[in-house]
Amino acid sequence: MKHPQLADTLAARRRLAGHLRHTPLIASPSLTARHGAPVHLKCEHQQITGAFKLRGATNAVLALPEAQRAKGVVAASTGNHGRALAHAARAAGIPCIVCMSSLVPANKVEAIEALGAEARIVGLSQDDAQIEVDRLVAEEGMVSLPPFDHADIIAGQGTLGLEMLEDLPEAETLLVPLSGGGLIAGIAMAAKTMKPSIRVAGISMQRGAAMHESLQAGEPVSVEELPTLADSLGGGIGLNNRHTFAMVRDLVDEVLLVGEAEIAEAIRHAYAEERQVIEGAAAVGIAALLGPPRPEWGVTVALLSGGNIDMTLHQRIAAGENPDLLAERQAQASGRANKDRRHA
Repeated sequence: MKHPQLADTLAARRRLAGHLRHTPLIASPSLTARHGAPVHLKCEHQQITGAFKLRGATNAVLALPEAQRAKGVVAASTGNHGRALAHAARAAGIPCIVCMSSLVPANKVEAIEALGAEARIVGLSQDDAQIEVDRLVAEEGMVSLPPFDHADIIAGQGTLGLEMLEDLPEAETLLVPLSGGGLIAGIAMAAKTMKPSIRVAGISMQRGAAMHESLQAGEPVSVEELPTLADSLGGGIGLNNRHTFAMVRDLVDEVLLVGEAEIAEAIRHAYAEERQVIEGAAAVGIAALLGPPRPEWGVTVALLSGGNIDMTLHQRIAAGENPDLLAERQAQASGRANKDRRHA
């Protein structure tokens, strides 16, 4: 199967012109001092919908033939893709249903509904939500635009790789949050085509890191979804993965896992030192930089992928509450809120 190439990402950038922000790349003196080499932060959490997902979702919607677009779009999501797809669908004037598990934080569900899409809560995992997506495709003819394993989604996310290297040509390492792999696959493909020497590291959480487990196994595997502060990185990669598993395997130089305490520390660092409010999934690159020194990384860009965090949770993290308990309580609260939403 042909995977997306640089030409696809260049086409995506032309298609996306006027639909999203070229987000800032800022220097981090605090992380530079700690790392021993220049560190910059790509502030994609300042994107229109608060996360990078708008790139891929909008590109995929705009690339659809008119006849397919009219049928409406549907996807399973841990929140940010759903919000981006809802935004893109509203802009295109087409129906949108986002299927999510009960673990998705209530603030992300509400944001999707606020954009006019239907948020449908199904089961306890991304895989459960995907079953409902498949039903809507088969029975109602909707078009599935998945969060990561789709050529147009990957090509759209790859525009971030273009921006980072164009804004900082001397970059030597890109730190990218890793979940299903659409983001890092697009970035690695675009960046390594432009600059083959660039190093790309995927950072994920220790709890339920599906791509990491799949890479270890040599094939896509199922992984139990567990409560984590990096909730946007949850979910499987799909046992019939078509693109991202192979692209991550072939293009990503290393994968690192960080724990809940490290994620919480990174969220606090971003707030106190960088004056940035970011969600747990976006904090994993900073978490890696706050760990043991990695001189081989050299000039480094950490991608802050999203800022859609419940602000009450952010306040509790900033206050230093136990991160493991916070992750559990957040999942429980989301489950209760989503149960009430199902029965409303």
